[in-house]
Amino acid sequence: MFKFYKTIKMKTNIFLLMAMFLSGCIDQITPPAPLFPIPTEQHQNWHQLEYYAFIHFGPNTFTDKEWGYGDESPAIFNPTELDCRQWARIIKAAGMRGIILTTKHHDGFCMWPSPETEHSVKNSPWRNGKGNLLQELRDACNEYDLKLGFYLSPWDRNHAQYGSPLYIEYFRKQLKDILTNYGEIFEVWFDGANGGDGYYGGANEVRKIDKKTYYDWDSTIKIVNKLQPNAIIFSDKGPGARWIGNERGVAGETNWCLLNPDSIIVGGANNMKLLNEGDINGTNWIPGETDVSIRPGWFYHQSQDKKVKSTEHLLNIYYASVGSNSNLLLNIPIDKRGLIHENDSAALMDLKKILDESFAQNLTQSANLQASNTRGNMEQYKVENAIDNNKVSYWATDNGVVASNVIIDFGNPTQINCFMVQEYIALGQRVKEFKIEAFINDKWETINEATTIGRANA
Repeated sequence: MFKFYKTIKMKTNIFLLMAMFLSGCIDQITPPAPLFPIPTEQHQNWHQLEYYAFIHFGPNTFTDKEWGYGDESPAIFNPTELDCRQWARIIKAAGMRGIILTTKHHDGFCMWPSPETEHSVKNSPWRNGKGNLLQELRDACNEYDLKLGFYLSPWDRNHAQYGSPLYIEYFRKQLKDILTNYGEIFEVWFDGANGGDGYYGGANEVRKIDKKTYYDWDSTIKIVNKLQPNAIIFSDKGPGARWIGNERGVAGETNWCLLNPDSIIVGGANNMKLLNEGDINGTNWIPGETDVSIRPGWFYHQSQDKKVKSTEHLLNIYYASVGSNSNLLLNIPIDKRGLIHENDSAALMDLKKILDESFAQNLTQSANLQASNTRGNMEQYKVENAIDNNKVSYWATDNGVVASNVIIDFGNPTQINCFMVQEYIALGQRVKEFKIEAFINDKWETINEATTIGRANA
């Protein structure tokens, strides 16, 4: 037998007691009152995706660099076998649910024929200058039922006017272009790297900007919300999703989906602990997204062909991200051919095989469950809802109950490989700590203790 204990935020109890005082009584049949902030519908859809791919591809692939200076000739971009359908087929088979493409990295090179610049694929030999990677990937994602997202670097080491207000006009024109012409976008990704040395139209100098004011992010966010109202906006502080504070693939053991955006400076990485763990008293629903590459670098380097992360390493990343209330954005660099390399594909398939085997059987389906409390003793809140695989049903307790437990009785000694528990986050994130005990040799023994649960927590 296993016993699962949970303790919810005291703030919940206070909120419910206040509601009782104001109304005189609470009908226990009604759902628990929301604990604000709560996720939007867009957030809830985003949380369900859990695991998707990052694609880094561009001039850096051919210059063997991570950050291009911005002086690269468009002629260097010439993949000979580029096949977005191959990307989508492998990513779908790996169990991922979407792709985020670097449409423009810091070197300023555009992976679509941007009318705003000559530094793009239209001046490359690829497809005789007629290629459009964004459209090809859009078509492939449609074919394989994958979501599509776009990364657009705010920094541009190629553009002569970077650092002036004119560049912001240019940047927003590009943003409007990619958010208008390629269907529905599920996530718009803004990097925190801003300002430094660069080509800048031949100036070859260092340019610094005020990260707090230069981009006027509020106005840029309005553009995204208008053109792609269902898209989640990622940056260091959201407003849709936040950086997890590292590129190792590790979310905090404690990981609240809550954050006060005023406490974070975009590009400043001023509080890694706050980014990693969120804020129990956060004012906004800004969940963490964990970005990490399958190789040491973000772009393809032949020297790293034998340095693809092992299956064990990738599995640890999965549990440390998806298993700790964070979506996992796993980068897959595209090689010089324009394909996902065989070694990367093999690693992805091995990870998928292990995950499928690990979660193949839900042992609780044949177990007997007992809860210490059920809301109003009503069928709609029964403890069996916790194991019915229905995303809109849940077990709930009475108002004022901040500590409760569930006994899972298998009837016979049973070996398990993992324990998965999730919260019904539509009403807010509540659980602040939990403990799992097993009945071993006629006594209860604690086998694990942790803090937050959220969308998913192993």
